[in-house]
Amino acid sequence: MKMVAPWTRFYSNSCCLCCHVRTGTILLGIWYLIINAVVLLILLSALADPDQYHFSSSELGGDFEFMDDANMCIAIAISLLMILICAMATYGAYKQHAAWIIPFFCYQIFDFALNALVAVTVLVYPNSIQEYIRQLPPNFPHKDDIMSVNPTCLVLIILLFISIILTFKGYLISCVWNCYRYINGRNSSDVLVYVTSNDTTILSAILGVHQTMC
Repeated sequence: MKMVAPWTRFYSNSCCLCCHVRTGTILLGIWYLIINAVVLLILLSALADPDQYHFSSSELGGDFEFMDDANMCIAIAISLLMILICAMATYGAYKQHAAWIIPFFCYQIFDFALNALVAVTVLVYPNSIQEYIRQLPPNFPHKDDIMSVNPTCLVLIILLFISIILTFKGYLISCVWNCYRYINGRNSSDVLVYVTSNDTTILSAILGVHQTMC
C-alpha cells in the first residue's frame, strides 16, 4: 500500500506546464531576478547620464525631468533589495530551505495588495481614469482614441485587465506558498524518519544486549 505524505493532501505539488512547485518557484525567482537586474541597469545608466531622461517642453508640453538624483538612488536601492529577495527565493527553493522563500512570498502579497487597491480605486472613483488621461502629454500615443471611448466601457476594460493580472498573480502566490509548504513538510518528515530509524536502531541494540546477557 502506497503511503501518502500528510503535507500533500491539502494542496497540489504541480503548477503550470505540469512542473513541480519547487521547479516553478525556481523559474519564477530567476524571472524576477532577470527583470530587476534589467531595471537596475537602466537606473544605473540613467544615473550616469541624466540628460537622456530629460525631455523638452515640445515633447511633453512642459519642462519635465524623469527622476532626480534622490529618487534615482531610492529606486536603485529598491532594485538591489528585490534582487536579493529573488536570489534568496531561488536559492531557498533549490536547496530546500523554506525560510529563504518567505521574503519573496511577502513581496508577492504586497504586490497583490497594491494591484487590488488600484482595482478598488478604479471601481470607487471611475472618473479618476478620465482625469488621469487628460493629464497625459498631448503627443501621448492614442490619447484621443482613449478619450473617445465610453467612460463606462473604459472602466470595465481596465477592471477586466486588472482582474486578469490579479488572477495570474494569485496563481503565482499559490505556487510559491505550496513550494514553501512542500519544503517545510518534507524537512519535517525527514526529521521524523531520522528519529524513528535511530530509535529503532537503539532499541534493536538494547534487545541484542539483553538477549546476550540472558
